[in-house]
Amino acid sequence: MTDVNEPGSPSPEQTPGGAGKGPTDRDGGGRQLLQAFVHNLWAANTATVTVLAIVLATLIGAVLIVISDPDVLATWGYFTAQPSDAINSSWAVVSDAYANLFKGAVFDPAAVRAWADGTGGWQPVFAPISETLTYTAPLVFTGLAVSLAFRGGLFNIGAQGQATLGVILAALAGFLLPLPPVVHLIVAVLAGAVGGAIWGFVPGFLKARTGAHEVITTIMLNYVSFSFLAWIIVQDGVHAPNRTDAISRPVDGSAQLPRLLGGDLRVHLGIALAIAATWAVGWLLNRSTFGFELRAVGANPDAARTAGISVGRTYVLVMVIAGALSGLGGANMVLGTTATALTPLVVAQIGFDGILVALLGRVKPWGVALAALLFGALQAGGNRMQSYASISLELVTVLQALIVIFIAAPALVKAIFGLRAARAARLSTSMAKGW
Repeated sequence: MTDVNEPGSPSPEQTPGGAGKGPTDRDGGGRQLLQAFVHNLWAANTATVTVLAIVLATLIGAVLIVISDPDVLATWGYFTAQPSDAINSSWAVVSDAYANLFKGAVFDPAAVRAWADGTGGWQPVFAPISETLTYTAPLVFTGLAVSLAFRGGLFNIGAQGQATLGVILAALAGFLLPLPPVVHLIVAVLAGAVGGAIWGFVPGFLKARTGAHEVITTIMLNYVSFSFLAWIIVQDGVHAPNRTDAISRPVDGSAQLPRLLGGDLRVHLGIALAIAATWAVGWLLNRSTFGFELRAVGANPDAARTAGISVGRTYVLVMVIAGALSGLGGANMVLGTTATALTPLVVAQIGFDGILVALLGRVKPWGVALAALLFGALQAGGNRMQSYASISLELVTVLQALIVIFIAAPALVKAIFGLRAARAARLSTSMAKGW
């Protein structure tokens, strides 16, 4: 037996299985970890491609801002003679536009300084994030509706129609039912969910019983819901008295979602409901028996049927739940602070934007929530950008579309930025199959 104290005997730090590690080994491990992080950072993984897609979209947006400004565009006519004019003017208009986009979506440094030195209140500081969360809440619901159907193998184009039915029933319950405050709010929210669930049941049932393609049926139901909304607004008992335009009676205050911060800040309880819905959908997909069946049907309906799973039943339930989620998104539009009455445009485009949010979030619940937050920030910031920088709000729509295009084409982003192949081919697989 060798004495550990004898000269030449290995120390615990030098022993391969020794309990301790020397400083050199620890430093070497840290360097290896850092090298691995840097190596994987510029690889075509999900996070890197998503960030670079946003960067690429903002760069193209900057070009569009320059092109859309005649004065700036004129300076490029004599670029070779005086390049500084073109560069400085382009930078000025682009930086001003994106600075106002940030100030309208996150925070305004001037408002923070005013609050800090006592010359301003706290509400202007939180107003931008309040607007962002207000726009985010309904997008979370419609994004979850689309992504849940995706995971079940269905392409739910009908989130817009389901949200429309949800907003109709939520508003009707909001001003037709004389109920106490808390009960009235709960009933109105549930009415919105029921309206969307009914509109989701129809294509799900047709898919299960007749094999009718859900893309066709949901698109057609979108048109039906638009017409139904336009018709019901002008009916007696629904149409606002003493008004000649198409608008309904306002929702009672007892049925409106309470504001979280008070004052003029519009963020309301809907954002908390959206977070709860995100958690619930994540639990449903990953922890419940039905979630396993849903994912099995989405991956291979024939194999799921062979395993004893009722594919038709799964289709119906998926569309009912997806419709209920979209209906909740619609209810947010009329019970929150965006609107308090039915109009032909009360739902805006939250159903169609939900498709983009689901794709950007890679049909994962928390990814959808983050994508909805990004889109909500673009919408809130775009309003300020249009008011303060005279940049059309349509640019925000272009940015959203570009981001989704680059997310859906990771090979294009990889080629533009020279990314290495990811360690696993999960990115291409997730976008090719996804659901």
